[in-house]
Amino acid sequence: MRFKLTCIALLPGLTLAEQTPYQIDELVITGSRYEASGWQLPFSVNRIDAEQATLGKPGVNLSEALGSVPGLVVQNRQNYAQDLQVSSRGFGARSAFGIRGIKLLADGVPLSNPDGQGQAATFDLDTLERIEVLRGPFASVYGSNSGGVIQLFSRDGEGAPKVSVDTSQAAYGTSRTRVAAEGGNDKAGFIINRSHFETDGYRDHSGAILDKTFAKLTLYPDDVNKLSLSFSELDQNDTQDPQGLQWREVKTDRRAAAPNALLFNTRKTVDHRQFGLNYERSFAAGTWQSTLYSGTRRVIQYQSIPKAVQENSDKHSGGVIDFERRFHGLGNRWIQPFDLGSSLLTITAGLDYDYSRDDRHGYENFVGDTLGVKGDLRRDERNEVTSLSPYLQAAWQLGKLDLQAGLRYNHVQFDVDDNFILSIACQNPQTENCDDSGSVTYHKLTPTLGASYALLPDLNIYASWGKGVETPTLNELSYSGQYNSFGFDLKPATSEQFEIGLKTRVAEATNLQVALFHIDTDDELVVASAQGGRNSFQNAAQTRRRGLELSLESRLSETLRANLAYTHIDATYSKDFTSNGRLIESGNHLPGIPTRSLYGELAWQPVDWFSTAVEGMYRSKLYVEDSNTAKAAPSYALFNWQARFEQKVGALTFNQVLRIDNLFDREYIGSVIVGDGNGRYYEPGPERAWYVGAGVQYQFD
Repeated sequence: MRFKLTCIALLPGLTLAEQTPYQIDELVITGSRYEASGWQLPFSVNRIDAEQATLGKPGVNLSEALGSVPGLVVQNRQNYAQDLQVSSRGFGARSAFGIRGIKLLADGVPLSNPDGQGQAATFDLDTLERIEVLRGPFASVYGSNSGGVIQLFSRDGEGAPKVSVDTSQAAYGTSRTRVAAEGGNDKAGFIINRSHFETDGYRDHSGAILDKTFAKLTLYPDDVNKLSLSFSELDQNDTQDPQGLQWREVKTDRRAAAPNALLFNTRKTVDHRQFGLNYERSFAAGTWQSTLYSGTRRVIQYQSIPKAVQENSDKHSGGVIDFERRFHGLGNRWIQPFDLGSSLLTITAGLDYDYSRDDRHGYENFVGDTLGVKGDLRRDERNEVTSLSPYLQAAWQLGKLDLQAGLRYNHVQFDVDDNFILSIACQNPQTENCDDSGSVTYHKLTPTLGASYALLPDLNIYASWGKGVETPTLNELSYSGQYNSFGFDLKPATSEQFEIGLKTRVAEATNLQVALFHIDTDDELVVASAQGGRNSFQNAAQTRRRGLELSLESRLSETLRANLAYTHIDATYSKDFTSNGRLIESGNHLPGIPTRSLYGELAWQPVDWFSTAVEGMYRSKLYVEDSNTAKAAPSYALFNWQARFEQKVGALTFNQVLRIDNLFDREYIGSVIVGDGNGRYYEPGPERAWYVGAGVQYQFD
C-alpha cells in the first residue's frame, strides 16, 4: 500500500473529506507540520483546488485563481515584464514589481528570495493540485518578509499514463498551446508539462512570449518513504514594458504606452531554471521532512531613464539592469507527536537556510544618440543574501481546546562587493563614485500564540497574536544610503498582529469563516525621494491596519455551488513623516490598498459534460501615493462568464472552453504603481475580451 503522508511543505492547507452531495465538504489540515482539523486551528487559511482555480480559465496568471481569498488583493498589471502585484492585509502593496513581503512557495520551495522579493510567473498552473493561503499572525512562522503565505502544490502523477494537447486563442493577439504527459502507480509517478504563450497585449508595447516547462518524478520505495524530484523552467525573451500612464494620458488613450517606453524600447528578458527535492520518512516515533533546492535566474531589463540623467552623474548605475543569480536552500524539520491520553501534544523543530548571489551589472541604455541599447558599464558588483532561521512550534489538542505556540529566530545578512569604483580617494562622496561595499545583518525573534475552542461541533472561535519582521529588499537598499549609495542604515519594519474569528458550518452545506484583525507596524519603509529614475527609501512611518474578512462557500444543490469573499480594511499612517520634501500626515491612507473588496462566483453543472459559471468582483478606489492628493484609481465592478464542454469517446476525452472577461465592457484601472516619481501611477485594465480553447486527452489502458 502506498505510503500516505503529510505534504512536504510547511503551510497549513485544507482538504476535502467525503460528504453527501448536498453537504459542504469538511476541511482537514494536511499540509502543516502536523495533522489537525482545520476547524480547530487559530488562524485564517483558505484552500483553492485545481478545479476552482483552472477550469474554464486561461491558466496563465495566478490572479485567475486567487480572487476568492479574502484579505488578498491581486492586481494583474497586464504587463508581463513586471509580474503580478499581490498584497495580503496590506503587506506587499507598495511593491513596484514582482511580489514583496509575502512568502511564496511551490511544492515547499521558496519562489521568494531571502530578501523578500519574489515572482509568481515561474509556477505552472497546468500541473496545479491546490493553492493554500495563510494570513494573520501565524504567517510569521515562515520567516521574515511573511506578511502572508501563498503556497502552490503540484499534483503527483497517478493512474494509467495519459497524454494531452490543448490550444487556445484570445483577444489582443493572444494564443497558448500545451502538451503534457503523466501517470503513475504505487511505486512511482511522473508528470511532464510544456506550454507556449504569446500575446500582443491590450496596451501598446506590451507584447510577451513565455515558454514554461515543468517535470516531476515521485518515488515510493516503501511504505515509509517518499521522494519527489522536480524541475521548472521559464524562458521569457524581450517582454515589452508599456509602463504606467499619467491620468491625463489614461483619459486620452488608455491603451497607449508611456512615451519613454517607446523611445527607449523598454523590455525585459528572463531565463529561470530551478530544481527541487522533497523527501519524507515516517518513523515509529515521528516524521522527518526535508526540502532541497537550487537554481539560476538571468535578467536583462532595459529601462527608460533619460540619457542626460546618466551623463550628469558619475554615481548613476545606468538604464540597463543585467544580473545572473544563483540560489539554493535547505529546509529540515522533525515532527514529534506525544499521546498524553486525553490530549495530544505535537512538537515541531526545524531549520531553514536560503542563499542567493547576484553578479549584477548596470549599463547605460544608449550608445551615442541611439537609445534603448546596451552602452557603457556603470555598475559592477556582487550581492549576496543569506537567511538562516531555526524555529520551534508546539500544538496541544485538549478536547475542544486547541493551543498553538511558535518561536522563530530570523537572521538575514546582506553582503555587497562593489567592483565599479571611479574614485579611490573618495574626497567628495556626494558627487564621486566611491566604494559601496559593505554588509548589514538583521535578526529578530518572532513569537506567535493562538487558541481555538469548539463552542459547538460545527462552530469554533479562535484568537491569535504574533510579531513579524520585514527586511528591506536588495532593490530598496541599493539607493537608500547617503548620496544615493547602498543603504546599510535602513532598519527592518516590525509588526504586531492580533486576530479573532470564527469558523462554522451552516446547515451542513455552507462553510463560513469570519476574521477581525489589527496590525501595527513600526519603521515601515516609505519613499524618501525619487530622482534620476530611482526611488530611495527610509524608515519613517508607523502604520495601522484594521479589518474584517469574510469567506463563504456553499453547495446550494447537487449542481449549484457558490463562493463569496469580502474584505474591509482601514489602512492608515499613524505617525507624520516627510517624503520627497512633503509632509505626510497621520491619518493618510496607505496607497495601493482598497478599503473594500468583494468577490462572488456562482457555478452550475447540470450534467457531467457541461458546466458554466459567472464571477463578479468589486474593488473600491485606490490611493496611488502617500499624500493622497493625486487622482485615486476609481472603484470598479467587473463580471466574467465561462462555459466548458466535455465529451468522452473511448480512450479519448475532448474539451472546449468559451470565456468572456469584463462582460459589460467597463473601463477600469487594473493596477497602480505606488509612488511613481513621474506620476505614471495607472495601468489600465483591458476592455471586454473573449477566449476560446479546445483540448484532447488520450489515456492508455
